[in-house]
Amino acid sequence: MTTTPGRPRIRSRLLAALFTIGFVFCAATPAQADPVTADIVDSTGRDGRTVALTFDDGPDPEDTPALLSVLSRHQVKAVFCLWGEHVRQYPEIVRQIVAEGHTLCNHSMRHDDLGAWSAEDIRADLQATSAAIREAVPNARIPYFRAPYGSWGQTPQVAAELGMQPLGWKMDVADWEPPGTEELVRRLVEGVTPGAVVLLHDGGGRP
Repeated sequence: MTTTPGRPRIRSRLLAALFTIGFVFCAATPAQADPVTADIVDSTGRDGRTVALTFDDGPDPEDTPALLSVLSRHQVKAVFCLWGEHVRQYPEIVRQIVAEGHTLCNHSMRHDDLGAWSAEDIRADLQATSAAIREAVPNARIPYFRAPYGSWGQTPQVAAELGMQPLGWKMDVADWEPPGTEELVRRLVEGVTPGAVVLLHDGGGRP
């Protein structure tokens, strides 16, 4: 989703927000059609107090391992929407994500706005991103695609053709901004709804 280079360090705010949501809801994976469709999913598709935690723009050499440690401690699984160039920089972190049982999502190669791109160019970008992920983790399963900035254009159709369900969100806490821990926690507690796909970040800009 939206990040800008030079955004503040996210670790302390992100982890505090995770603790809060973990006490209120149970984590689940987003809904996925069988067979895959071009519909943009934004919920778990389950009854009850569930949410799907999704993290964009990683892997990050500091924030992602810290996040994985917290998720492991609380036995929570999440979806990691991976930025292809970052995957090439930190393949060992992608291997850790998979080894710990989390789900992968293609988030494009360079976090470009794909909204006005041709289907052919989109396909090339998504295929390159998936190839980078599979260089790190051979035969990796990549069931989702998320468009950078939520700028979808023709990407849902192309992603579906490549076997990836387009993954949206119902809640974005805007954790690339510096509102402080208390504000992020307030947004989560007051704004999260049962079944929501929640958008957070474990990567993106560096200070």
